[in-house]
Parts: sequence; C-alpha cells; structure tokens
Amino acid sequence: MSEPLVHLIDDDEPVRVSLAFVLEMADLPARTYATALEFLEVADDLTGGCIVTDVRMPEMSGLELVRKLRERGIALPVIVITGHGDVPLAVEAMRAGVVDFLEKPFDNEVLINSVRCALDAQIKTDQQNVERQRFEQVLATLSPRERDVLKGVVAGKMNKVIAFELGISPRTVEVYRANVMSKTHANGLSELVRIALLAGF
Repeated sequence: MSEPLVHLIDDDEPVRVSLAFVLEMADLPARTYATALEFLEVADDLTGGCIVTDVRMPEMSGLELVRKLRERGIALPVIVITGHGDVPLAVEAMRAGVVDFLEKPFDNEVLINSVRCALDAQIKTDQQNVERQRFEQVLATLSPRERDVLKGVVAGKMNKVIAFELGISPRTVEVYRANVMSKTHANGLSELVRIALLAGF
C-alpha cells in the first residue's frame, strides 16, 4: 500500500462510519473493522499506517489486541478510544505501547491530530529501520581490526590509547580509522558514532 491507511476498529457501526468519514475528509484514508479479530486476520500483511481502536469491544478488547500485535511483532502505532470509565484501561494500554488515548467525547480535530502524529512517528521509525539495516550491512564489511578501532572510537578513546590497547602504532590506528570513515561514508566523528550506535555496535 503506497498510502498509509488508518485501520479503524470499533464494534459500534455508526461510530465506525462517522470516524471513517472524519478521517477521509482530512485526507486520511481509513479502512474499518467491526472486531479486533477481523482486523487480526489481515494484520500480518500490513506494512504501514496506524491503528485506531476502541478499548471496550466484544470477543477481544483493544488492550488484548495491542498485546496480540506486540506478540506478533507488528509495530504499527496504536491509538485507543476510551469511555470515561475506561481511563485506567487506557493507561494500562499506554504501558503496553499505545501512542495515545482519546477520551470520549472528543473533538474531530483531536482525532485527526493524533492520527497525523502517529503516522509521522511511523514514517520516522521506518526511515530509522532502513538506515539501521544499511549501517549494519556497512559495518559487516569492516575487518576485525577496523572493528576494534571503531569500538575504541565509539568508547571515546584517543588514538594513542587505542594503539596501546591493540598493540599497534598510533599511525596504524589512524589508517584503520580513515578506512572506517571511508567505508561508512561518515562526514565526521559525531556521524561515525551515530552510525555505530544506530547499528547497535
């Protein structure tokens, strides 16, 4: 799907239709589901977008849905809609990884803003994941000695300290360091450190 969809889950049909209309009017395409189980049937194939779900639903609650998604490794951002008495449930959902909860009745703009924030965060996460995979591939091309030097650099050690610890000359450390900079295409020390940390080095 090229356009990020809002997956709207609510067992109350008038609410579903109304919220979908609000989102569509804000240029936020929505797909609706009557139950969490219905959504779970397609959830594994989704690559983008966000989820808006009611907390209280028959068969499976919004909170149970969030836990199921986490178990399956589905990382789409989730916004829960809650009635006044369900705030403790919504707080529990936040602890389970929900990005926001909206207490009924809420203004349409509140929903639209919350969805846009969730989608923006999802795009950033996707970009970071792509970047991390690229950095991991680059760092995998480093020789064992280049990796040793990089570990020293990330730890904030001076070239002469790295040289002493590895039993090589400071000049050799400089050569390895230059190789690492060249392979990673880092523009400077701070970017090199950022690359290494993002790749979990």
